[in-house]
Amino acid sequence: MSTPTRRAQNAAATRAALVGAARRLFAEHGYADVSTGQIVAAANVTRGALYHHFADKREVMAAVFAEVDGELVERVRAAGASVEGPLERLDASIAGFLDAIAEPELQRIAFVEAPAALGWAQWRRLDAGRSLQLVVEQLQTAIDADLIAPRDPVALAHLLLGAMNEAGMFVASSRDPVRARRAVGADLTALLSGLRR
Repeated sequence: MSTPTRRAQNAAATRAALVGAARRLFAEHGYADVSTGQIVAAANVTRGALYHHFADKREVMAAVFAEVDGELVERVRAAGASVEGPLERLDASIAGFLDAIAEPELQRIAFVEAPAALGWAQWRRLDAGRSLQLVVEQLQTAIDADLIAPRDPVALAHLLLGAMNEAGMFVASSRDPVRARRAVGADLTALLSGLRR
């Protein structure tokens, strides 16, 4: 495997600086109230550098959301991997998700700004791959262990992810996110309990 050239390293660093700056700005001010000029100033790069990596601000948001969503999926995966047993993994994964959506930056970017900026179809497409695969794997393991009645794990994963995404949006739009998180946590737990044999 070849070592990345200095030029490639600089390009990656510039892109990371742009995404990091946009992430902070979008979380603090909202997508609509942040200009590309603010992003390049915060990243300490030129406007040309932004347009070398991204066609427009919407593409910057797609990259920010992909980063935030990837971190969320990894946190949920790690929470599930920390326990033994298929049902315990599902419970721990839901708990990891609920812990993550309690964080204001994640709430705002993943469940408010990105869906509004990207539109439902692109937001869902960017979200679905990693999170869907994780949920399908966990459900299939529980089905194989005869802990959940035989079902189509892909269809069931879509339903469960839909509930989780709606929970995230509910918490993010609530005037009392802590209370909202407790409420959706209890409901998601009840939903999972209903799947058990």
